[in-house]
Amino acid sequence: MEKKTARLTLLIDPVKKKAFEDLCSAQDLTPSQVVRQMIREYLDAHGVTYATKSKIGVKAKEETTS
Repeated sequence: MEKKTARLTLLIDPVKKKAFEDLCSAQDLTPSQVVRQMIREYLDAHGVTYATKSKIGVKAKEETTS
């Protein structure tokens, strides 16, 4: 689990931002939660490892692909 946080600032079209926020709200998630999940999935898809990567679920995932 991360001990500190860092801010990521990005520019996005206001219409897309509103649609994203509305979708997140409808799913009872915050935009930050969704963006963090997308970043984790992107890193996983590209085989990138990092110090705070959760070990939970890794073994189960490896067993299902074996």
